[in-house]
Amino acid sequence: MTNMMETAQNQLREMLMQALGRLTAEKKIPAEPIPAFRIEVPADKSYGDFASNIAMSSAKALHMSPRKIAELLTDALDFSGSYFERSEIAGPGFMNFFLCKSWFSDTIGAILNEQENYGKSDDAKGKRALVEFVSANPTGPMHVGNARGAALGDGIASLLEWTGWHTEREFYINDAGNQIEKFATSLEVRYLQKCGQDIALPEDAYQGADITAHAENFYAEYQDKYVNADSQSRRDALVAYALPKNIAGLERDLKSYRVEYDTWFSESTLHKNGAVMEVVKQLTDKGYTYEQDGAVWFKAEQFGADKDFVLVRANGIPTYIVPDIAYHCDKLVTRNFDKAINVLGADHHGYVPRLKAALKALDVDTAKLDVVLMQMVKLMRDGKPAKQSKRSGKAIGLVTLLEDIPLDAARFFFNMREANSHFEFDLDLAVKQSSDNPVYYVQYANARICSIIRTLKEENLYLEGTPLKDLPVPETLAEIELIRYLAAFPSEISAAAKIYDPSRITKYAVELATLYHKFYDTCSVKNAETPELREFRTDLCRAVSQVLKNAMQILKVSCPESMTRSDKQDA
Repeated sequence: MTNMMETAQNQLREMLMQALGRLTAEKKIPAEPIPAFRIEVPADKSYGDFASNIAMSSAKALHMSPRKIAELLTDALDFSGSYFERSEIAGPGFMNFFLCKSWFSDTIGAILNEQENYGKSDDAKGKRALVEFVSANPTGPMHVGNARGAALGDGIASLLEWTGWHTEREFYINDAGNQIEKFATSLEVRYLQKCGQDIALPEDAYQGADITAHAENFYAEYQDKYVNADSQSRRDALVAYALPKNIAGLERDLKSYRVEYDTWFSESTLHKNGAVMEVVKQLTDKGYTYEQDGAVWFKAEQFGADKDFVLVRANGIPTYIVPDIAYHCDKLVTRNFDKAINVLGADHHGYVPRLKAALKALDVDTAKLDVVLMQMVKLMRDGKPAKQSKRSGKAIGLVTLLEDIPLDAARFFFNMREANSHFEFDLDLAVKQSSDNPVYYVQYANARICSIIRTLKEENLYLEGTPLKDLPVPETLAEIELIRYLAAFPSEISAAAKIYDPSRITKYAVELATLYHKFYDTCSVKNAETPELREFRTDLCRAVSQVLKNAMQILKVSCPESMTRSDKQDA
């Protein structure tokens, strides 16, 4: 899999080292170790395609001025067989390098040859990653924060897959603990009310219509069979009836959002197999717990946490974090993933160091656990916070959100900002069919390209499937900038994967669409000056289309070949 930027950088680094070797052999510079130096892409492309500070960083070691070193290197460089044609010295000794036109042509060729694989790498080949995200409370429907978490987590998993990780997606079902007890209480009261009993729903119980619907459906099936049963049996029956339906609903709703999990992991299994209390036992055996007021405490401060915390309450019931510790031991020890990535709400910022402290005490490598903290989302309509779906009038959650806006817009918009930034989601913009809408803007760029290709085919100016041949060189700045940006795609994916940031891909897609529209305004494809130039620009259009599709595939956003707007004039 080709990375033309990386190829050029590696060539340049090798050329510079060879030049240094020649200068040393000729005794023009002393035989001293060369400090690390940078090769980077300058912001101002008039300074070249790449720049290096090698002369600046070597000045002290070589006992020469940077300018003198740069001059010696310039004379010693051998560009033959490389993608570079010349270098220039700027200022006190910066070196700028200019690519040959063949690099630009070869970049297009690589994209058209690799197609849907362009941008992929095997950076992490053989490594396994588990991405856990959403893990919404199964006692009710998913909220808008879950919608952002689903798009973010799925995007992170895709980025890892594109960089060679064997990646699995996991949903952790919190089907034990306080929230399930509250769920059971809420169902029990609604069921007994349905059976005619005058009983009030506690204020802290779940008040939603979904609880009432479950109780009514349970009654329709079992009538008053459980009225005279003991409370625990009744509660167990109600939870066993309603919870699987809620979980199935979560899975169905997430599938409709283009999110599919490899594993649905139940917290209850950790209680049943003894893993939860085994955590407490191991920490106690290691001497990392103590008793206070009848509760078992963990010496968390000893392992970097802000304060000690309770593992088991005085009533013998473990706190919520204990099954979480057991769950992460299962991820990183039992299943032995090389990396576990959790996508959590920003309100978990204090929880993470406590979890890691316990794992460290259990000799689990906490470097294998990365947590992405996600800020809240505010939905906006007409410039004001929106609370209800425009279509149904219901509170906006994942399902009702997709009643109001296209799925593509939801997937794209929720990945437009870094996870740690607050996000105002403009519902009006998400449905707008204009260049103001970023997802429409990107999709329209691809539709415009497809329209051009269709027109050329209709007029027999383009034959699909013809083998690639030597492409002519790009001449205009618009063409050169566009190809440079296409070449950056593999590196952009690699960088985004390393920091778990799909927003880099949405930004890349928008910028690529912008550069393509500039190219379209500057360079005619159909009416190019020569047939060869027309073929080159056609291939460039195809390359842009392919990279747009690949970027959108990472985000699981469609890339249609036609849009509602007429674009027949686009050739």
